[in-house]
Amino acid sequence: MAWFASDPGQALLASESASIQGILAQRMGHPWLWLSPLDQGLQTVGRGLHLHAGAAGWDGPVRCALPLPLASESMAIVVIQHVAPVGRAGYPLIEECARVLIPGGQCWVFALNPLSPYRWRWTGSGLRASEPMPWRWRLREAGLHPDPVSEGIGPRWRPDVNDNAQHGLGLRAAYLLRAEKRSMPLTPLRSPAPLRLGDGVPAA
Repeated sequence: MAWFASDPGQALLASESASIQGILAQRMGHPWLWLSPLDQGLQTVGRGLHLHAGAAGWDGPVRCALPLPLASESMAIVVIQHVAPVGRAGYPLIEECARVLIPGGQCWVFALNPLSPYRWRWTGSGLRASEPMPWRWRLREAGLHPDPVSEGIGPRWRPDVNDNAQHGLGLRAAYLLRAEKRSMPLTPLRSPAPLRLGDGVPAA
């Protein structure tokens, strides 16, 4: 994660800042969780928990490792910003994020684009990139429903801030993928009978 403190890494994070602020503001009144590679000092709104990668897990208002010290179905939004390992190694984190999402909640994944010329900026840093399809497989395995199209974001070659998202990943340094947690009962639930007061008069 040290690469994100470099000038190219900072340009990428700055390009993603507006998207993150918009995502976290979508469900006002509901808590969110943001997992990032660095403590970015980004101004956010609403109630939430921002954790960044640490030497032995996660640092921030709380220090922890997996499993996250959060109740199941307690978060409306989860943002995974470049902190889930590529491949099967990233599944435990995605599974944990799916666990803490409420039904109807959204998981947003920021990932590096292996097709971008910007990949030469992180070559040799230990970071790995992956196309969107493997991420969709992992999200589905965790019980989430990913969108079929991702959004490209960030610079293409020069380490300049570019926060205009595009349809499809293209040659942008990173991309954004959204998935939703859906929960449907196995059998239809009957509507509860109205509460009645004395003499059979409905309360509502």
